[in-house]
Amino acid sequence: MREYSPDLTPQWKRAQPVPEVPAEPDLVVEVAGTDFCGAVVACEAGTVTLEDRFGKRRVFPLEPRGFLLEGAVVTLTRPSRAPQAPLRTASGSVAVPGARARVARAGRIYVEGRHDAELVERVWGDDLRIEGVVVEYLEGIDDLPAIVAEFGPGPDARLGILVDHLVPGSKESRIAASAASPDVLIVGHPYVDVWQAVKPSALGIGAWPVVPRGQDWKTGVCRALGWPQNTGAAWQHILSRVTSYKDLEPVLLGRVEELIDFVTVGGAA
Repeated sequence: MREYSPDLTPQWKRAQPVPEVPAEPDLVVEVAGTDFCGAVVACEAGTVTLEDRFGKRRVFPLEPRGFLLEGAVVTLTRPSRAPQAPLRTASGSVAVPGARARVARAGRIYVEGRHDAELVERVWGDDLRIEGVVVEYLEGIDDLPAIVAEFGPGPDARLGILVDHLVPGSKESRIAASAASPDVLIVGHPYVDVWQAVKPSALGIGAWPVVPRGQDWKTGVCRALGWPQNTGAAWQHILSRVTSYKDLEPVLLGRVEELIDFVTVGGAA
């Protein structure tokens, strides 16, 4: 028969009980013994996934006394119903259910054409409305310096411009350089047309066709892919296959995010 052995550890040395807190979605905690702080995005048997403010995610075990909540040690537990990841917009941002559109800012984002504007709206529309950013299309950039001068950009009315085929030595790069200023940010992508910013995999094709010089690029693409040579209908098909930022090439994602940051930081509504 096993003999009873009393715990002779002094009371002040014994580990004190700590609160148990369900790992509910968006609960912000710090991982004990580290400098990682993040919000709960998922919780499974024995682990919790946290996302920090930079979007980096890490998985941690649900160990007793393993987290800090508002500076106090706690034990995270799996909630009665496992949390779902926060809803996301098409751009990957955390959705804000019920958020009202902000009054439009003085700043603007200009893009070259209607297709560019429709693609930006498709992916970033929710974000743009919350930030109060209006996107307009130019129908080309040949008159960009005059358009910028007419807009009258300033510290409280910044202008961001997205240009197609912005590569060194191109006509587009020379026009962009002549229109730039501290309150104007001109960025671009290397593609002939914004169509190419949609990943071929989203359309079920291996790659975008190479269209010989001298041919209309969009018509040539339709011909090479066996599509009806109706570029308007082709674009609607392409756009319908874009459901989120994952369907776009990273180079375009970075440029649009850069423009949104530029016109919203420090700009007045």
